[in-house]
Amino acid sequence: MNDLRSGTRTLEYLSGFGNEFATEAVPGALPVWQNSPQRAPLGLYAEQISGTPFTAPRAANRRSWLYRMRPSAMQRPFARIDNGLWRAAPIVEAQATPNRLRWDALPMEAAPADFIDGMATMGGGGDAAAGSGFAVHIYRANRPMADRYFYNADGELLVVPQLGRLELHTEMGVLEVAPGEIAVLPRGVRFKVLLPDGQGRGYVCENYGALLRLPELGPIGSNGLANARDFLTPVAAFEQGDRPAQLVTKFHGNLWATRIDHSPLDVVAWHGNYTPYKYDLANFMVINTVSFDHADPSIFTVLTSPTETPGTANVDFVIFPPRWAVAEHTFRPPWFHRNYMNEFMGLIHGEYDAKAAGFVPGGGSLHNCMSAHGPDALSFERASAAELKPQYIADTLAFMFETRLVCTPTRFALDTPALQGNYDACWDGFTNHFKP
Repeated sequence: MNDLRSGTRTLEYLSGFGNEFATEAVPGALPVWQNSPQRAPLGLYAEQISGTPFTAPRAANRRSWLYRMRPSAMQRPFARIDNGLWRAAPIVEAQATPNRLRWDALPMEAAPADFIDGMATMGGGGDAAAGSGFAVHIYRANRPMADRYFYNADGELLVVPQLGRLELHTEMGVLEVAPGEIAVLPRGVRFKVLLPDGQGRGYVCENYGALLRLPELGPIGSNGLANARDFLTPVAAFEQGDRPAQLVTKFHGNLWATRIDHSPLDVVAWHGNYTPYKYDLANFMVINTVSFDHADPSIFTVLTSPTETPGTANVDFVIFPPRWAVAEHTFRPPWFHRNYMNEFMGLIHGEYDAKAAGFVPGGGSLHNCMSAHGPDALSFERASAAELKPQYIADTLAFMFETRLVCTPTRFALDTPALQGNYDACWDGFTNHFKP
């Protein structure tokens, strides 16, 4: 089952009709005369996977043709298995709350747990069945998925490693993703997760809505923020073996499993534009003020899942990376604010400039709609008295899942000992300095 063959060549079709990719692990596996010949080359089966409706506009349409050893339909019926700590929106086991919440890093699992077993849902909003909304998860894995495979029928998965590398073996090929990088696993694509460092912890945003894409740049112009050239797709690679395996799916909020007698990662070649991809967050081109005032956090958007309301996201993925701060006559950290949007924040490494303590790598915070938040008292005093010379904000990488939908925490998120009971206290100590 571990006979993994990697791609020998990859081609990228660039045209006025959008980007398509073509890659084959064995020369001649890709048909070159037409998309669907009577018989696919090398005795393979042709299979299409569509990530959007067939009639989606050309610019938004996503599909790929896979040339595989066996059709994906070759399987037994699924049966329900225990959901563990996986949940899907709407979250009904607890109430949405206006209270600010913050968590320490969740401890690694003591018992053996792979990427599926080690997943814990922290909260979510919207409705997975309606194709709108999101869920936020934290994974803690200490065992690789050997003969176990997974696909998510509810949405795509944005994976943000915080501790340990992940090796994502997918139908389209292999992606290695380290802390400081992200990966997106499309809805329906089958994969397994190996752990080169023996364990892994990180964040996952499950997006039920429109596929994540680059945000529009508007007056910024043609360059800036995340550039398309820096996103990487895998080359074709396949597993060849006939050992029994388990295939798990998340469907309509629940986990289901079936047995198959071969690896589902038996795709020898593929072409199309529906594919896993990865991105190194160090390639993000930060745009910030060089005069005065503080830009809205939307200026740090890497990817967005838009809605029918322009400028209002189903979910945005926003980062706060190393950068220069040079503004004059300006309070440099984020000001106190109350937002229409709802924010779940995480920290990959370092410190966040608006919190002096308590917000730690691997932890998280939740600030729902119109819940007041901002710098703690110590950060405020430091920033108010700081000399405003150019300063490089180093050793930091925080991020935010920002959404128009209120995030309801799960029962696990409210009951875990990692929940900080004294989070509100970080805003104690502000005094009234008003002098008429």
